[in-house]
Amino acid sequence: MFRLGKSTLVAATVLALASPVAAQETVKMGALATLEGAFTVLGEDSMRGVTLALEEFNYTAGGKKIELITGSSDASPDSAIRATRKLVEQDGVQIMVGPLSGSEGLAVKDYAKTQPNVTFLNGSSAAQDTTLRDPADNFFRFGTEGAQWMAGLGEYVYKEKGYRSLAVLAEDYSFPYTQVFGFLEPFCRLGGKAPADARFWVPIGNKDYSSVIAALPDDVDAIYVALGGADAVNFLTQYEQAGGDLPLIGGSITVDQTVLGSKGRTRDFIIGTPSAGPISDTWEDSRWADFVAAYKAQFPDGFPSPSLFAHAYYINTKAALLALDAVNGDLSDGGKAYRAALASLEFETPTGVVKLDERRNAVADIFLTEVTEGPDGNLLNKTIKVIPQVSQTLGLSYDEFLKYGVVSRENPVCE
Repeated sequence: MFRLGKSTLVAATVLALASPVAAQETVKMGALATLEGAFTVLGEDSMRGVTLALEEFNYTAGGKKIELITGSSDASPDSAIRATRKLVEQDGVQIMVGPLSGSEGLAVKDYAKTQPNVTFLNGSSAAQDTTLRDPADNFFRFGTEGAQWMAGLGEYVYKEKGYRSLAVLAEDYSFPYTQVFGFLEPFCRLGGKAPADARFWVPIGNKDYSSVIAALPDDVDAIYVALGGADAVNFLTQYEQAGGDLPLIGGSITVDQTVLGSKGRTRDFIIGTPSAGPISDTWEDSRWADFVAAYKAQFPDGFPSPSLFAHAYYINTKAALLALDAVNGDLSDGGKAYRAALASLEFETPTGVVKLDERRNAVADIFLTEVTEGPDGNLLNKTIKVIPQVSQTLGLSYDEFLKYGVVSRENPVCE
């Protein structure tokens, strides 16, 4: 059950004058999200997820009051590290939830290794190597990552849609590399084609897509688009205005509520777009229904349905609180017992049971979806299929999965 209160979106009070006794009764938690730049709207919904989890626990876990201190980044690794350093080294947070974006997560993972007594829980950052290669012992990801999010989609568009050749448009950093890999690996293995000269990579914050649109090949069956936030809205708007008529396949954040909830002329254009990811707006399950109801009650001016960013930050924040309950709020050993509790944690989320693998990455259900118009006229992702308990190695052994190599612009080859 969700216990809702009246706290504002950002509850960040620094108890500078607290007595030593009071300080012992408080746990400082940091939350870092992109509250600047092209991904601002994503970051705002992330903080709603943090708030929902804290409200559910009445800002108390393990008998301790939770003091939330927030940090802001612009999706760049440098900004994420600056904000993380402030939270840890100046504000003294003992637990941090975040960051949001892929390359930020790689940077924060490396920073975590220098702070062994601080516990880091991922926000929604979904680059593969944040946990797959050289993980940090004190970094946990209870939300799945970008390749996992694509489970079932490559097979679906090949077998059900009949697509054989694709162009790819994605942002040029670690998360889209991970997402494109997760989608293309099964599509290419089945016989599909997405050659290197039909893959287009743009920086975060790109505003003018005219040259990309002009260069898109017209002899492909569809375009796979892995853009987020303002980048996705800008491309979709400009492609529609240019008269683009190729079917689209959506990366997880391309058809997330942070894009579907935007105002513009792209509505009819993207209805029917298949995608996959960690949530489905129309999943008929009481756990999801309760989460949506709590979100709408707490944030009437939010999105018609929680975004995957609200979902990921909620799950990771809830995991942090559940583990605090398990150790009665005791972090006096530098958080060792607390991290042991996190590592063994398995719990119900709005989208099913989540647990961790040996590298502290989530194993969870993934949803194959398609954009549709909801009863209120809002765009939603309807559930086509649930792929249960997807692992980061996609069902392979760890050593076997590593043979695919590091994700990149060119991996997988798909000529």
